[in-house]
Amino acid sequence: MNLVQRVQDILLKPKATWALIDAEPEDAASLYKNYLMILALIPAVAGFIGLSVIGMGAFGVSFRVPVLAGLVNMVVGYVLSLVVVFVVGLIVDALAPTFDGVQSPVAALKLAVYASTASLVGGVFSLLPSLSVLGALCGLYGIYLIYLGLPVLMKCPADRALPYTAVVVVCAIVGGFTIAWVLSLLTPSPALRLGALPLALA
Repeated sequence: MNLVQRVQDILLKPKATWALIDAEPEDAASLYKNYLMILALIPAVAGFIGLSVIGMGAFGVSFRVPVLAGLVNMVVGYVLSLVVVFVVGLIVDALAPTFDGVQSPVAALKLAVYASTASLVGGVFSLLPSLSVLGALCGLYGIYLIYLGLPVLMKCPADRALPYTAVVVVCAIVGGFTIAWVLSLLTPSPALRLGALPLALA
């Protein structure tokens, strides 16, 4: 699998790409090693550069997060994004029977991993903190990717895909807030705890 091509395909041709993904014999290790762990570096590294190197400012006052604190935030944010995607996969799999789908842990993880593409790639906007809201908007496209992917990977009827998507998104948001809160206790300052939360929702 070509990483760049897969990113382009899932973002630009999601319907056809979900069918290809469904047919691929992947496991959790390969999904993480060959795709997620690479893409998750984008928001983590961009966030570090944006907050600790470029900095943010308003009304003539600029602020940079100290480098050491920024590195801690980068590592925590990176790990957090990997954990959240795994949790979303568990949620997708657990909900499948409720929406007349078929449970499959690998298919559910595929869905969670590839649907996160938009928000992870959108993390590049964190290079300029003032544009980071654009990264969050990219994440909204991930909801559409989930909606398209559920009938293909989880075999749910097309008319159940919308409520299935809605419940997955709500559960993912709750799970993201919970995990962000727990892991952010490891960060050294309240500012970094707030900074970790958007990454949890990626």
